[in-house]
Amino acid sequence: MTDQHGELDAALERVIEAARHHLAAVRAAQGRIDDDDVWRAYVALNNASFAYDEQLMDAFGEVTPWDVESIDPDEVDQRFAGADGVEPTDPHPQVISVRQRRDYRVPSVSALIRVAEAARREGIPAEEEVPAVEGVGEAVLELLQSGDGSLSALDVPELEPLDGVVMVSEVGTPVDLESFDDDDPVGPFQPAADDRLVGRLDEHPFLDDEAEHAH
Repeated sequence: MTDQHGELDAALERVIEAARHHLAAVRAAQGRIDDDDVWRAYVALNNASFAYDEQLMDAFGEVTPWDVESIDPDEVDQRFAGADGVEPTDPHPQVISVRQRRDYRVPSVSALIRVAEAARREGIPAEEEVPAVEGVGEAVLELLQSGDGSLSALDVPELEPLDGVVMVSEVGTPVDLESFDDDDPVGPFQPAADDRLVGRLDEHPFLDDEAEHAH
């Protein structure tokens, strides 16, 4: 007769061991997204939990709180490797650099600073003192920081967009920000000798009908 208790104990031990391996993989990944070891450990823990749940049901008609479905390990291998089980490698790895510039006209410096100060104060208790925004440059930085960090954060009436340009290049190595001083305005944007410009997009602000008819 099959020793159901022994089989259940063994299945539970496999769950515990898989949970330990999963925790170790998560710690080793340190927050990396789509880490291979974490995903494999997750699959092992999932399948061990599923097997234990099935055996518990067969033996005693009881269930665990784990609502899981079995994951095919072969599909997992294909997720990380080619059909022959060898990790795929790209013979032509590339790094793409996107450089963007957009200029703005400031119709009223005081109006722009007021908007930036309002953005700086947002979310800060009223009784807490907030440093004043000093100058146009600091105002624009404040709007970027309080927004989503992209140029869309500067879509405010206090800034009139002028021409802009976007350049896409193939580069040999990604930018190393640690190698440039914080006040270096050129270094991070300076193309290297082996960079290859793929294309350039010129951006022009939309003109209203009146301005279009005037030209």
